[in-house]
Amino acid sequence: MPDYVFDPPPQAALAVAGSDARFPVRRVFCVGRNYADHAREMGHDPDREPPFFFTKPADAVTGAGSVPYPPLTADLHHEVELVVALGAGGADLDEAASSAAIWGWAVGIDLTRRDLQAEAKAMARPWCWAKAFDASAPCGPLLPAAGSDWRPDRGAISLAVNGETRQEGDLAQMIWRVPEIIAAASRAVALRPGDVIFTGTPAGVGPAVRGDRLAARIEGLPPLDIVLA
Repeated sequence: MPDYVFDPPPQAALAVAGSDARFPVRRVFCVGRNYADHAREMGHDPDREPPFFFTKPADAVTGAGSVPYPPLTADLHHEVELVVALGAGGADLDEAASSAAIWGWAVGIDLTRRDLQAEAKAMARPWCWAKAFDASAPCGPLLPAAGSDWRPDRGAISLAVNGETRQEGDLAQMIWRVPEIIAAASRAVALRPGDVIFTGTPAGVGPAVRGDRLAARIEGLPPLDIVLA
């Protein structure tokens, strides 16, 4: 048998606002269709159905200002989202324990190869190649929950491409609130410190191309600016 040498993968981590600290990322969970207007634009009923999740690899998270345009797509879409980072975990959490597990919040963009997703949906196949590709989860710096009075109950959320606003909404429009999302995830898997959750996107998702500058904003959180290279 030949000898193989495996280099350990680099630890994915998020910057922490106002410090040199880094938050190690363990897993990435994403909630689908958590804003009624986005559910409608994607052709679905926005009634309060149970939240569903998909995942991205931890190393899909990037804080780099330059993000490579991925291969295999001609229809890359932006989806601005509130990202929640967990400093504690557990299974079957109630909403109080879910809230207590939050370490911090950030602005993120769920990049989606929409053409691959549409093909997967049409053929009843998984979305993995549409969602879980390299650098598909850009995130801004985390605002630590400790010592902050920021709350995810309301606040403007938006994304602009080359200065033109494409997505605009409010966190108050989320169908499932953050503690409910965490509690729902904990009923399926045991959550752990380092897990992060993308909480869904408002309406206005659309294409972006190489050279586009994306500015993602949530009121009260550090901004996220990326360029598609």
